Amino acid sequence: MQGSDCIFEAVEQQDLDSVQILLYQFSAEELDLNTPNSQGLTPLDISIMTNNTPIAKLLLRAGGRESPHFVSVEAREALIGSLVQEAELRAADLSSQAQREGLSLEACQKDKTLKAWEWRSKLYRRMRAGFLHARAPEAPSVVRLSVSSSSSLSVNFQEPQSLNSTVITKYRVEWSCLQDFSLLAGEMLLENLSLRATISNLTTGRLYYVRVSAYNMRGWGPPAAALPPSAAPSSWRECEVPRRRGHIEAMERLLQQVRATHTHYCCTDSSKLQNPSRKQSVSRSLKHLFNSSNKFVKTLKRGVYLAVVLHHKDSLLVTAEDQIPIVEVDDSYSSTLMQDFLWFTKLSCMWEDVRWLRQSMSVSTSSSSTLQARHKMLTAAGQMQILLGTHNLGRVHYEPIKDRHGNVLLVTTREADSTHTHTLGGGKWMPVSKLQSQRKSLSTPEEPYALDILIITIQDIMAYQRRGALRLTPGLYLGFLKLSSSVDQIRVLVSQRHPNMLCHTRVRDNGNVSREEWEWMQALAAAGERSEEAEQQLESHAPLLYYELQTSIKALLKHLNLPLYQSRLLRLYSQEVVELGHGVSFLLLLPAADDVCSAPGQSNAYTPLSGFLHLPLQMFELVHFCTYKEKFIGLYCRLSSVLDLDALITQQALREAISDSEVSSAKQRHQLILDYIQQLDEVRRDLRWITDALQFARYRQPRGGVPVSALVNADAPPRQRAEDRLHLLQQRLLADPLPLARAPAQEAPQRLPAGLR
Repeated sequence: MQGSDCIFEAVEQQDLDSVQILLYQFSAEELDLNTPNSQGLTPLDISIMTNNTPIAKLLLRAGGRESPHFVSVEAREALIGSLVQEAELRAADLSSQAQREGLSLEACQKDKTLKAWEWRSKLYRRMRAGFLHARAPEAPSVVRLSVSSSSSLSVNFQEPQSLNSTVITKYRVEWSCLQDFSLLAGEMLLENLSLRATISNLTTGRLYYVRVSAYNMRGWGPPAAALPPSAAPSSWRECEVPRRRGHIEAMERLLQQVRATHTHYCCTDSSKLQNPSRKQSVSRSLKHLFNSSNKFVKTLKRGVYLAVVLHHKDSLLVTAEDQIPIVEVDDSYSSTLMQDFLWFTKLSCMWEDVRWLRQSMSVSTSSSSTLQARHKMLTAAGQMQILLGTHNLGRVHYEPIKDRHGNVLLVTTREADSTHTHTLGGGKWMPVSKLQSQRKSLSTPEEPYALDILIITIQDIMAYQRRGALRLTPGLYLGFLKLSSSVDQIRVLVSQRHPNMLCHTRVRDNGNVSREEWEWMQALAAAGERSEEAEQQLESHAPLLYYELQTSIKALLKHLNLPLYQSRLLRLYSQEVVELGHGVSFLLLLPAADDVCSAPGQSNAYTPLSGFLHLPLQMFELVHFCTYKEKFIGLYCRLSSVLDLDALITQQALREAISDSEVSSAKQRHQLILDYIQQLDEVRRDLRWITDALQFARYRQPRGGVPVSALVNADAPPRQRAEDRLHLLQQRLLADPLPLARAPAQEAPQRLPAGLR
């Protein structure tokens, strides 16, 4: 039996399981899903006329269509009527023949044919009854219109509230510049049960009215007007000066200039696949993996080490001694370790250039400690690449692991495509749980070494690496910008689930902010906190974004464990919409100017309970741009790491210069590198949206963004206000108990106000 016959039989028998299996195993083309049978019907026609909604929806999602013979409702009614009549005539004819011929072999065969036609007659009568009792669909419900860009609108809607037990097979979206739709600007048919549409190629700033109607076998139903009924394609960028573009081109030009200063420098593109000969050489180098002559460290002594966590699912690649691959970087470290570590993190985007960087550095005993430390980092990375037989060591973890024994562990993580990628030599794949149990029996929990800490937290490290590479789904989000400072760095509050972005909540699916919405936000920022009269006027003229922000702000504050009444001083960033790319946009919620960055030991009302990380600012930007601006951060890391080394080398050459010509040449060379660094910083500054937001957040101005109190009611409830006043009074009494001691003994103590008792 052919695929088309199978699908017809399954639909006619109303066998949902068989239909699911056929659609899973075969494509619509293999099943001839839209080819009418000899009666002029498709499988979808049979399912909708028998009101079998589950099967009809399966067929629609698979691309099923109605028969092209049904050009009108009358044509459908005529065809089903003729099929019923034909089936009844054939059944009656076969029945009379069976009565005349009696019992015979030929009569038995005709009896089977008679039963088949009787069954088909019942099927067609049921289809005709379903058609006659059906009515045209009602209008779709909850039709929402939004501005998705400066040249497009988005329409989202739901099925009619009453389906009349009839399957809807398609929807029609119409748009017009006239409110009465007397002249259409365009229309679009939506099939496959799609409940959303994007109307593209529209004129910016022009008003379009939109409506949606539904269709079933009885024809088109009445249209439903969108809410709002009209919208004009626009973008917030029409009101503001957008960020400059062309950063990639500027950095590529700068890269060419830097290349010219290095005769043998050639920045390779790590995104390109290696050629076959290169792969073979790497494969041959894998033969040296984990052999007895390698230099993997087994026991940590005082110093700096590099560890590579190469994992696949829940397994790790370990050495023959069941150890994580570790090599020594240096036997000591200086106070500039964090600066050297931040430089080392840039190698995540340029592992291919480690060998060249190491060879291009001329390091001597008179070189600066920073230059020597970075040369040792490059040497350790190159050694690890040779031992593992791969250039790509993965992403550097956001902070080094330190212990009380003087050890520092730099960790990189990489997820392998399969366990067959690296299996040569004495190395093997080991489940994480087994490695942890083995190490637990050997470690000393009182004074754990850095390696113990790594193994204990290795699942969190792998989870961070996986989550840090995931992008948010397209849409508009509300993010919370909160920083904290320590002795040597500034940290950003992020969620563990999305470490590449600020703590956030989703506002809506549409990532665009229209000109109308942005002008409304600017009006709020200019007006400040609202009065009762302004509140009524605001709600009467507010766009849908107003209500979406209300819901999002409450959800975000709940996520941060911050009571609504403590959010009165929070503000909405009103300088720009942060557009990350890939359809993801952010509005930022800012703390008060004094609370943007918490100092060490400062009590912080915004500290959430759990599920959050405090990433160093540089590491946050690295993982953020690696996710959303991969090409930009790749070029930046290459240029920055090379220029930083060049600056140290030229500075060393300037110190060692003796003659006037040597000094002049060294100065010229050093100044050239400084000019390159300045150009690179200017290009990077244009994309560092977090820097602009921080400068705005810390600027104490009377109109610094949209106050949260202009969007939600941030007043404390009466009971909470009383508790706060009582707590304040108790704190004052604890700080200065003398006023009560100095009070006259004959005077009765004052009673607390009723609201504080």
